Amino acid sequence: MTSPALTAAPVSTAPAASSSTKRFALGIFDDEDTLLHAVDNVRAAGVKIYDVFSPYPVHGIDDALGIERSRLPIAAFFYGMCGLAFALWMQIYMLGFDWPMIIGGKPNIALPAFIPVSFELTVFFTCHGMVITFYTISKLYPRFKTPVLDVRSTDDKFVMAILLDEQSSQMPQLTQLLRENGASEVNQKEMTKF
Repeated sequence: MTSPALTAAPVSTAPAASSSTKRFALGIFDDEDTLLHAVDNVRAAGVKIYDVFSPYPVHGIDDALGIERSRLPIAAFFYGMCGLAFALWMQIYMLGFDWPMIIGGKPNIALPAFIPVSFELTVFFTCHGMVITFYTISKLYPRFKTPVLDVRSTDDKFVMAILLDEQSSQMPQLTQLLRENGASEVNQKEMTKF
């Protein structure tokens, strides 16, 4: 005879709803011009577009989506200044204080001789800093499987993703709006890691 406290409750096999799960309405477009006009019309209707995915860069999509100018060049400038400061400090310290040598009658701290190394370290710091910053901001971390909303967006289709709220009551209106603006198909997709 088993006591009620030791009896196991039946285990549910249904997947648990994750708090990081996002639901999207996907409008699939065949042409970039149709997509650009659809972005303008959908935004004019008051719908917030999460992102647009395309197989190649589309001229004018940033302006149509209302994306602000990137601040990555400002970060690049600061990375370059860090590289230049490090290069000058390193050369002045090594040749002026740590191991001073008179080469060809020049002074120990000869700034014109420091130009090549300073240039190289400025470029080195700028490039590496920009790449790391871009990957961090874009959330392009190394992983085994990259989340893709629609695989065709890497081949020949243009995908407009609209983030849905908890209720799916807006899906019929979004479907109609996207179809009226030239979407060849409208799908709904859930992503757990995006």
